[in-house]
Amino acid sequence: MAKQAQHDYIYYGTRAKAGEVSDFVQHVLAANLRAEARGQRKTPICIWGRHGIGKTEIVQSLAQELNYAFRYIAPAQFEEMGDLVGMPAIENGRTVFRAPEWVPESEGPGILLIDDANRADDRILRGIMQLLQNFELVSWKLPPKWQIILTANPDGGDYSVTPMDDAMITRMMHITLEFDPQEWARWAERNKIDHRGISFVLTYPEMVTGIRTTPRTLVQFFENIAAIDNLGANLGLVRSLADSCLDDNTATAFIAFVNQELRALITPEQICDTADFQAEVRRPLERIVQQRALRVDILATIATRLANFLLADGFNPTTNQLKNVAEFLKLSLLPNDLRLTLLQDLAGTDLLTRLLEDQEISQIFLDGM
Repeated sequence: MAKQAQHDYIYYGTRAKAGEVSDFVQHVLAANLRAEARGQRKTPICIWGRHGIGKTEIVQSLAQELNYAFRYIAPAQFEEMGDLVGMPAIENGRTVFRAPEWVPESEGPGILLIDDANRADDRILRGIMQLLQNFELVSWKLPPKWQIILTANPDGGDYSVTPMDDAMITRMMHITLEFDPQEWARWAERNKIDHRGISFVLTYPEMVTGIRTTPRTLVQFFENIAAIDNLGANLGLVRSLADSCLDDNTATAFIAFVNQELRALITPEQICDTADFQAEVRRPLERIVQQRALRVDILATIATRLANFLLADGFNPTTNQLKNVAEFLKLSLLPNDLRLTLLQDLAGTDLLTRLLEDQEISQIFLDGM
C-alpha cells in the first residue's frame, strides 16, 4: 500500500534504515534464485527514497559483498527506445535488433540496477514494465540468475517523475530507504569521512535532508574541508564550500557549529587515550554541556562516536583505554538512556563482557534490561 509521508510524498513498502534495506534486498535476491531454480518467475525490487540518500550505493555495495556481477543504467538519460531495446541491423537479409552494449551476456548471479527509474519518460517506462514482467525485451533477454533492482524518487510534486501505474507497481517488491544518522555515522567512520562532519550530522540530524542538502552533498562538502586543519581560521573558504553544494540553512548551521560547538566535541581517541580522565575529559565536558539546559545533543554525539570507535574492526582496547571507557560510562552528567544505548551497541562483543566486570556498569546494564 502507498504511504503518505511529509510533503505529501508517496512511498511504497516499509520505511527502513540502510541496514534493513540491505537485509530485505538480500533476502529477496536469495528467494528469487530459489524460485528461478524451480522454474518460477523472479520478482524485481524497487527501492524508494529521496535524492542523494544512498539508494544506489546500497545496491552497488551489496553486489560487491555478494560477489554478484553488476550492470547500471539510468533510463532518464535514454533519448529513444533504441537505448533500451537495441538498434535494428541487417543480418542475412533480415532485420534484427542488436541488444544495447549494457545488456549482460554471461550467466549470473548478477544485478541490473535501473537507477531513478521513474525519471524516465513514459515511453521508456512502458518498455521497462515489459522487462520487469518477463526479464526480456523484443531483442534480448537477461541471462540466467540475473535480477533487476530499481530505485525511484517519491511522487509528491517537487520531483520531476513519471507516475508508475498499478500494473507496474504490482510487478515489484517495494521498500523505502530513510536516513538514519547513527547508521550513517557508522558508515562514515568506516569510510574515513572527516570526523568534524560526522559530529555535525550527529548533532544536527535535522539538517541532513533538504533541497540541495543530502547525505551525498554533505559527504562532498566534508571531503572538501578535510584538508583544512583549522576551520575557524578559514571561515570564508568553509562558507564558500558549503554554499557550493548545501542549502543556506545547513551552511549557516555548520558555520555556527564551528564557532560555538566544535571545540566541545571530545573525540573517542581523547576519551580512550587520555592519561588524566578527570582533567582532560570529565571537567571539560562539565563546562561544555552543563549550560542552562544540559546539552544532551552533544553528549549523544560523543557517545555515538565512541561506540563506533570501539566497534571498529581490529580495535582491541588496552587496560587503560578500557578504564577510561568505564569512567565515561559512569559520568554523573551522562543520561541513563545514553549509557544503556552505548552498552547495547556493544552487545555480543568481548568489550562488553570486560566492561560488565565493573559492578557499577553491570548494575546499569541490568537495570536497563
